[in-house]
Amino acid sequence: MALITKNIFSTKKLTWLFVTLLITSLGIFIKQFIELKNIQVFNQNISEGKSPRMFINSFEARYATAYWLTTKERYKEAGILFSNLLPVATQSQKADIHYNVGNIFFKRALAINGTDMTVKNETEYLFRQAKAAYMLSIKIDNHAWDVKHNLDRVLMILPANPTPGIGDSDSPGLILGNIPVGLP
Repeated sequence: MALITKNIFSTKKLTWLFVTLLITSLGIFIKQFIELKNIQVFNQNISEGKSPRMFINSFEARYATAYWLTTKERYKEAGILFSNLLPVATQSQKADIHYNVGNIFFKRALAINGTDMTVKNETEYLFRQAKAAYMLSIKIDNHAWDVKHNLDRVLMILPANPTPGIGDSDSPGLILGNIPVGLP
């Protein structure tokens, strides 16, 4: 029995085992370090509004590009990118995408809103689209307070059952006088 134990735990075998473990650990450490640096470069590129060179086809890169386009008021391109992400997104990511699409419609509606009656129908349409996107987001993730907050603001602007009126000044639909400041 002592001979078998001595044979299994010889100094030479233990030395080779520890050297192998050291080389493997060092390789894993170097790989992780390189990945961390790549992620830092990726995040730096995104924060500066540049297209990332690495992870270019990743969900995160495409999502960040769509979000950046939204901040630059390029809503059409952002909406297309967000829509293309839906088939590959997780449930949580889908809720975020719908929230951002709702914000796009909300911001567009607020931008064209005014006293001109010619944009009233388009504004109402955009607010209704924002409402639909926020509702989809809430169906997926009922705990998102930002979504609930923006949906509440849209519902304040866009009554569910408009009262029919007489003439252009009393036309049913959008109430434009109660638009909150600083949204979305």
